[in-house]
Amino acid sequence: MADSNAPFHPIIYVRGYAMTTREQDETTADPFCGFNLGSTVYRATPDKAKPAKKFVFESPVLRLMTDFGYGDVYENGLDIMDSEWEGSIACRSIVIYRYYEQASALLGSGQTPDISHFARGLSELILRVRELVCANAANQLAPEDFRCVLVAHSMGGLVCRAFLQNPELGDEQARASVDKVFTYATPHNGIEVAGMNVPQWLSAADMNNFNRENMARYLKLEALYQKTRRVDWLPEEAFPSERFFCMIGSNRSDYDAALGLSRAFAGHGSDGLVRIENASVWGVNARGKLSSPCATAYTYRAHSGYFGIVNSEEAYQNLTRFLFGDVRVDIWLDIDSVQLPPEIQGKAVNALYQFELLASPRGKRWYLTRRMAEEDSVACRSHQELVDPSNKDARSIYLSTAFLANRARVNPARPSLAYGVTLGVRVPDYEVERKFWPDTHYEGGYLFHDTVVVEMVPPQTPGEDWTASFGWQSSSAGRATESLAYKTLKTGKRVMTVAFGGSSAPGIAGRLRFVVSAWNA
Repeated sequence: MADSNAPFHPIIYVRGYAMTTREQDETTADPFCGFNLGSTVYRATPDKAKPAKKFVFESPVLRLMTDFGYGDVYENGLDIMDSEWEGSIACRSIVIYRYYEQASALLGSGQTPDISHFARGLSELILRVRELVCANAANQLAPEDFRCVLVAHSMGGLVCRAFLQNPELGDEQARASVDKVFTYATPHNGIEVAGMNVPQWLSAADMNNFNRENMARYLKLEALYQKTRRVDWLPEEAFPSERFFCMIGSNRSDYDAALGLSRAFAGHGSDGLVRIENASVWGVNARGKLSSPCATAYTYRAHSGYFGIVNSEEAYQNLTRFLFGDVRVDIWLDIDSVQLPPEIQGKAVNALYQFELLASPRGKRWYLTRRMAEEDSVACRSHQELVDPSNKDARSIYLSTAFLANRARVNPARPSLAYGVTLGVRVPDYEVERKFWPDTHYEGGYLFHDTVVVEMVPPQTPGEDWTASFGWQSSSAGRATESLAYKTLKTGKRVMTVAFGGSSAPGIAGRLRFVVSAWNA
């Protein structure tokens, strides 16, 4: 029997790396391993005479409980892996994978097992959760129909990938039970220290878990690593890339670990520990060719701490829309042409184009994704890549994925789902004959900068089709006034495109491409 509770499957939280014995003990002493931490930030008010308002995020655990009716699985002081625990659990359960207990001096041996051991333990936990969910008659669920979701922070995402990608590290039935995976700030391509990957010999505090050669072994990616020297690949035969989400932080300044040394070594373009370029995953098919990017979103948050990525409204909204939303929108940018300033046309030019993106749903006070030049989270292409007619792939740029939810509409009586997408293309630092060209250069300028509102109305009755409209805010503020055409692919996905830019010089022209599909249908 199909799961009538879908998409509200059990959520298994897999926490991140704990470096020191003290951190491992603190993790073990916390029933929710940090998933229960919230944050309080401030927002400016229109009245300058009044103080800034507090903006409180209560924590992922509490919000999942209050917003979606989830509950924990602790009972009489025991958790479900305890031999004395009896009973069954609901589908809407939050389960904490407490894998650091065996490494803790409080509850374990004080010796940390390797990451492969943690992956096998995750497999055992999933099978235990399946047993207890299927034992609950109210769930009306057979074992073969059971599904769960994995939500992981930092190294926890590598534990999940090792379990999913390496057949030696888990049970096949446990892997088949995973419906979706969401990672916060996971170093999918390892960790850089002063520009170099963590060395293989650095075994102290298990830091070599983030060495790419070691990662290639426990992720079962040896062949791909030899070809690409990267390990941020998700083979489609291991897990579908469309069911995997990467949440990426871009604020290194608020990460205080190791008295600030971590952010100093990680450098710009990081969350204070993980470099932005190493925090996402791409799907590959059986031939080792790219299939599709995993869903990705960016937020100006640090790796962890008071202003960390896990305890943020932005990450929570992406999490819940990915788990429970109704519509998926993959945002792409297709470049048709770039025009150089007239004075340097025909010359050998070097230039780097930076593509910014802000995406926000209607009526909300936060962004679903935020990619800004000052935060080092932009997508980039060189001038040579964009003018090379044989390099079509470089002119097609994946920007982010947004999930939308009917339940989150500001006006429930209004059936449309709407969001705003701000696209900015920075004026590059043109170099002619390897020298900076200063003429007509103004720092921070844009070749293109505007916001488009896209409003979609999903089918309201069987047999009805989608309708969609758009409007550039430079001409119709707050409104989507023009009809948005689309084509339907064989997969059932709909592709909508909006042209931008023009033929002015300097300038850029292309199309925003929205690939829209029903989610959790």
